[in-house]
Amino acid sequence: MKLLRFGEPGKERPGLLDSQQQIRDLSSVVDDINGDSLSAESLAKIAAFDIESLPVVSNAQRFGPCVGSVGKFICIGLNYVDHCEETGAPVPTEPVVFTKATSAITGPDDGIIKPRGSEKLDWEVEMGIVIGREAKYVSEADAEDYIAGYCVVHDVSERGFQLERSGQWDLGKGCDTFGPIGPYLVTRDAVKDPLNLNIWLTVNGKTYQNSNTKNMVFGPAQLVSFLSQYMSLQPGDIISTGTPPGVGLGQKPPVYLNVGDKVELGIEGLGEQSQKILPSP
Repeated sequence: MKLLRFGEPGKERPGLLDSQQQIRDLSSVVDDINGDSLSAESLAKIAAFDIESLPVVSNAQRFGPCVGSVGKFICIGLNYVDHCEETGAPVPTEPVVFTKATSAITGPDDGIIKPRGSEKLDWEVEMGIVIGREAKYVSEADAEDYIAGYCVVHDVSERGFQLERSGQWDLGKGCDTFGPIGPYLVTRDAVKDPLNLNIWLTVNGKTYQNSNTKNMVFGPAQLVSFLSQYMSLQPGDIISTGTPPGVGLGQKPPVYLNVGDKVELGIEGLGEQSQKILPSP
């Protein structure tokens, strides 16, 4: 299934994309697409429902973030072998972990605000893992059972804030609008192999990132298991799994985003995003 949230910011309603690519309103089935509705039992209830009986959302609607009320937004750095080569960093022997503020989360086509003082605004297309049940000290063999599904994440970064300020990455990762997610949460059963999906990003029509998730250092099961040894993962938490090569920082010379630029990105089977860079208010 492709689950989604539609409507104005803060007023999103739960939906589902049917086989004719129409949005169906799920409000009569679940209150929202969030941690409470992502258990195996809840997803089975949605799947068993007569989708054709649900109302079609006929008017054009904004896609909201595909998961509501996200508790933790966890990111993995340097998780593609070729991205490590691009940045000159060694391939990690265990996942590089940082967090992104949940206030950064926006819809997949909402604008990205260039923060005040930003000179090195960068892009990173990533696959997101959405947790479906509490995971604590989970084995790698069992880890997939804790995954509700997958989505597209844009891990927007301000490299000056990230690398030239406090010594922590968070300042350059958590700015408002730096975390578009969606358009869909694609349930685990509908993703045949999350480690064999084409992943891409363009800026103003020029392709910068073009890779495949098979190039990840640590796959979804490894990441869920690893993180669960240090923190409990809750339903609705998102793990952003790292980006392939082609980021602006890695260009020679570096290329950064400016107001008016258009970024488009997507992952095979998980959907596409499109954002325009906006000035800071």
